[in-house]
Amino acid sequence: MTVSVWNELLQTFGAEFSDLSNVKEAVRALTRMVVSMCLGGMLGYEREQAGKSAGVRTHMLVALGACVFVIVPMQAGIQLAELSRVLQGLTSGIGFLCAGAILKADNAMHVKGLTTAASIWIAAAIGVAAAMGHAMTAIVATVLALVVLRLLQSLKS
Repeated sequence: MTVSVWNELLQTFGAEFSDLSNVKEAVRALTRMVVSMCLGGMLGYEREQAGKSAGVRTHMLVALGACVFVIVPMQAGIQLAELSRVLQGLTSGIGFLCAGAILKADNAMHVKGLTTAASIWIAAAIGVAAAMGHAMTAIVATVLALVVLRLLQSLKS
């Protein structure tokens, strides 16, 4: 890249952080993204410990992605009614990702991956909660999901 391109990039991004309110907004967004990643990572860690294919990285990326899909429109000033359309698209997209985690064997009664798909789905929901500034809801949802994944598994055995 030439020096003029670098200068133009620096001016563009420098202007974004030229006033304190933009810096505060960036810190708020970063905090929400980190919270979503940490909580998603906790679910992924449990899945890895259970020997499942979708683990820490997958769950962290799903939670982060969901978080970013909500934060960016909110930063752009989107109204709540319009945000609902973003959430509908996000939910559909996560559904397709989850469908890829589900494997059906030759036997119609033997299906694998449903719980992992559900954990990916809840990781996305946790990312949305974190993005909207509802960290406590995201934390409680993570704890409840871990209860379902870990404690209820031990009751099954």
